[in-house]
Amino acid sequence: MVTIDNNESGDASWGQRGTAGASFAGEVALEDVSFRIKEKTILDRVSVHFKAGQVASLLGPSGCGKTTLLRLIAGVSRPTAGRVLLDTFEVAGDTNFVPPERRNIGLVFQDYALFPHMSVLQNVTYGLYALSRREAETAAMRALERVGLGAHAHKYPHQLSGGEQQRVALARAIVPRPQVILLDEPFSGLDQRLREQVRSETLAVIRETRATAILVTHDPQEAMDAADQIHVLRNGTIAQSGSARDLLQKPVDADVARFFGAGTVLKGRIARGHVITALGAFSATTIAEGVAVDVLVRPRAIKPGSGAGSFRAYVSELRFLGDEQRLILRVPQLDYPVEALVDAHLAIKIGQEQAFTIDHKGVFVFKSPP
Repeated sequence: MVTIDNNESGDASWGQRGTAGASFAGEVALEDVSFRIKEKTILDRVSVHFKAGQVASLLGPSGCGKTTLLRLIAGVSRPTAGRVLLDTFEVAGDTNFVPPERRNIGLVFQDYALFPHMSVLQNVTYGLYALSRREAETAAMRALERVGLGAHAHKYPHQLSGGEQQRVALARAIVPRPQVILLDEPFSGLDQRLREQVRSETLAVIRETRATAILVTHDPQEAMDAADQIHVLRNGTIAQSGSARDLLQKPVDADVARFFGAGTVLKGRIARGHVITALGAFSATTIAEGVAVDVLVRPRAIKPGSGAGSFRAYVSELRFLGDEQRLILRVPQLDYPVEALVDAHLAIKIGQEQAFTIDHKGVFVFKSPP
């Protein structure tokens, strides 16, 4: 168990930016990769490409296969079928398997995986077998200075806070100058106050190394903040890949759309290029006539106002959220509530009934799942 020091400031105690040693980034590709344990399929024919030098994120709920995919790239596990390639060279396949220590990949685990009986310096030098002791310690100290822990080199992991332990794990990952760095939810053990600052500094270090980075997370905001490319995993498959903008503005289905933000889902069928709902009519010209659809309406798309296409609703709940207020609306034709996020300065009261309009840019129409 990682000890969290809630008094840790996480301020400018990191080292000087631009001093991390650079490496040669590697491309990673998985081709039709499956992984099964007995009769259970964890990954099912996954094909995904990670570009050299980019920060990518594997995003999805617990149990979707994120960590398993990371383990296959690292060589900790072997795929049941398919191939894993590093710079077009097959490191795992039907006949080939390159062990983890020969893949030039750095790892930062969720629990940091530090050796408790070793000092910070010993943890970072561990695995630098090709160097003399003096060379290994020099390289390790350089990495520790970059993460701001040079003065803690002779301490032991239990003497450090959670944020400091995470930095030691990062220093250990970058010191061999790997082509690829894999991060398995490394910030989840930190309290909210530290998480953003530690994540920002960690990513700054990784971008300095120029290594390809793959971050596993279940937090959409973290993925959007950190990654150039996001790969959404669902039930052992890639549901969608793209930039944060792609996933927010062009989600492939209602599940992906809801993963990146709340929304009310309405049911309907396409008639003459539109779907009629309790909140209004929405265009869906790319979906065939008569097809059942799900309509997702973002909370911020709903605004007070009357006119063409407006609907009436009763305000049953109201919560102030700083610059916004969250409304829970009751619509006569619906047996479930509708959420809206509106400007905090609008004069709205619980119990009042009024008209609302919808910005159609915040509406997504998808074919209903079978």
